[in-house]
Amino acid sequence: MNYTKEDLTGLQQFYNHQLLNDTVPFWFPRSVDTEFGGYLLMRDQDGTLIDDDKAVWIQGRAAWLLSTLYNTIEPKKEWLSAAKSGIDFLNKYCFDDDGQMFFHVTRDGQPIRKRRYYFSETFAVIANAAYAKASGDPAAAEMARYLFGKCIEYSTTPGLLAPKFTGTRPTKGIGVPMIMMNTAQQLRETIGDPRCNEWIDKWIAEIETYFVKDDIRCVMEQVAPDGSIVDHIDGRTLNPGHAIEGAWFILHEAKYRNNDPKLIALGCKMLDYMWERGWDKEHGGILYFKDVYDKPVQEYWQDMKFWWPHNEVIIATLLAYTITGDEKYAKWHKMVHDYAYGHFHDKKNGEWFGYLHKDGTLAQTAKGNLFKGPFHLPRQEWYCAALLTEYLKK
Repeated sequence: MNYTKEDLTGLQQFYNHQLLNDTVPFWFPRSVDTEFGGYLLMRDQDGTLIDDDKAVWIQGRAAWLLSTLYNTIEPKKEWLSAAKSGIDFLNKYCFDDDGQMFFHVTRDGQPIRKRRYYFSETFAVIANAAYAKASGDPAAAEMARYLFGKCIEYSTTPGLLAPKFTGTRPTKGIGVPMIMMNTAQQLRETIGDPRCNEWIDKWIAEIETYFVKDDIRCVMEQVAPDGSIVDHIDGRTLNPGHAIEGAWFILHEAKYRNNDPKLIALGCKMLDYMWERGWDKEHGGILYFKDVYDKPVQEYWQDMKFWWPHNEVIIATLLAYTITGDEKYAKWHKMVHDYAYGHFHDKKNGEWFGYLHKDGTLAQTAKGNLFKGPFHLPRQEWYCAALLTEYLKK
């Protein structure tokens, strides 16, 4: 199949409508915490609050979203004011005395948990950078660049953060170069930083060198330090949607670099490999985990359908199609788009459910928790609408 101009125009209008009339209104303004600042995001299907704790990384994601809407859609005062609420909460409550950020805090900012990774920091980078562009606040810009430097330090200094495992079986994950690459892309495209391009090159090279396995047509989630496959349950576990998210980060970089052919080839290859492994040929949708050798996967949720991989695959397939014109990607995009909006979307209350069983039936009704909030879905709708707007102008 192929997409006509009319098809793409319809998709652009659909994504824009869903973003501004369905997804964003589910969260805002009701999620802004007018008492303590930040956002109350743990919500059931109808928007009722199920918990008032706050996941720090999603506080940053929400502030990024609001700032980005202000920067790219319309300079609404309520979006900027709500973004400031998140930025102020992050800076006031979410840093420990050692400078590392918390992962989970109470409504009024008392710390509950820190984790051994620095993903709270990466989302604070993009939130502060987007807010700095929206507001002109030099302190936010300074914070974004400072935290970006801290993230580079964390990612390149072994032992700086407490390890999760002993040194018996060392591994490294694709998550670090992926999230750092996208953090740098966001920073570069909002307020700029001279370090971004050099580090993006390094992180892409790391992904290509160590995690992309052409001989078995696969993108590994983690590998040994030399890039070899760790033939144990954890080492064999793949996350197809996560790898495809990495693929679109690389395709985005290819587009930024005037359609760099090497990066297009790499991103499309990663998408191809993990679509083959991740798409559920029986029921449709993206399976959460697979074993690289098709052995049983340890995690019991391995065959469930989570919301966010579908957001990432929708972006990746549409981006691959608009860059290459390959009809295969139009077909895949329609498949994942139709499945996702047919199964995850809550037509009554707006937004998406987060978790489905393998057969596509609803597993539970939560729209927000410590891991789900206003990020993957609105980012997908925002990105796809903008991508198609630009593409159709050509």
